[in-house]
Amino acid sequence: MALTAAILGPVSAQTVHTAGDVRFTVTRAVADLSYPWGFDFLPDGSLLVNEVEGRMWLVSAAGERRIEVSGVPRVYASGQGGLLDLVVAPDFAASGRIYLTFSERGPGGAGTAAATARLLREGDAARLVDVTVIARMEKKTGNGRHFGSRIVPAPDGTVFVTLGDRGDADRAQDPKDHAGSVLRVAADGSIPADNPYADGFGALPEIWSTGHRNIQGAAIEPSTGRLWTVEHGARGGDEINIPQAGRNYGWPVISYGRHYSGLRIGVGTTAEGYEQPVHYWDPSIAPSGMAFYTGNAVPQWRGNLFVGALKDQLISRLEVENGEVVTEEQLVAGEYGRIRTLRNGPDGTLWFSTDEGDGALYRISGAP
Repeated sequence: MALTAAILGPVSAQTVHTAGDVRFTVTRAVADLSYPWGFDFLPDGSLLVNEVEGRMWLVSAAGERRIEVSGVPRVYASGQGGLLDLVVAPDFAASGRIYLTFSERGPGGAGTAAATARLLREGDAARLVDVTVIARMEKKTGNGRHFGSRIVPAPDGTVFVTLGDRGDADRAQDPKDHAGSVLRVAADGSIPADNPYADGFGALPEIWSTGHRNIQGAAIEPSTGRLWTVEHGARGGDEINIPQAGRNYGWPVISYGRHYSGLRIGVGTTAEGYEQPVHYWDPSIAPSGMAFYTGNAVPQWRGNLFVGALKDQLISRLEVENGEVVTEEQLVAGEYGRIRTLRNGPDGTLWFSTDEGDGALYRISGAP
């Protein structure tokens, strides 16, 4: 793939919105992206952006210049697969390290993988080096659905990776299969000693939790350090969970949704041995990225959980208390397209990306 750099013209466009007694501004910050997936900010305010077909861009803080990053792993870009999540490591200033997830080819088809790499910038060029897979779905299959995937560094230095069930629901209940699970590994891919199955007895040693359908959003709650996730249901039954070590979250034995045919899923909504969601949507909104807002640009929202939606093209603002969702408000419905990823910006704002052929990154800030 030829590497490119571009100097872009002004792209900002602003719209003021009102939600309750809060006025906020949405500004288009980076335009001309093709199905952007993960993105995150570097310490100098510039950012990295993944496009699902396999390109990674380094974008200047002002958004007017971008450089294609070389050294990106080859991806299986088909269906819902491709170059997926991207997170700048908390110690990036010292290590230059980033994390990414992607769909990779292998015997039998493709599966999700998570890797670490170092970003090198040399003049007008940028490249990834020391790309190392730290977790992967060993069983590869041919369909193009339900790769997940998010990667989340935890406060204790470990890394969570979410994997979809690859469109084969029963795999999510197989403890010897990575599909439909949350994995937890060390930054180098080794197994933390306090993983629930660290000895490999009962389940694969990387597995943290099982019974997930297709987790496409994950975030650490700042006040507790706990991982929260959001996953797609079928026809209804999208759900938020706080995955706990060794717990099973039920898919496809229990669900608040139904099959697309209208038939009931599994045994219903509850069964012994399976965890209940913190929150669910019925009908489905097709959730994607999630973030706890930590900024001050819209101070009324600080500490709230934000979840993007693909089908309903909105952002859900959730107030949470003691591990429970207490209120929900839906923002910008139908205004910008399919919302893919949410991130806290370096200036106290909240950013989101749109999963479109003419996709963009947008910044949410306060309005007078």
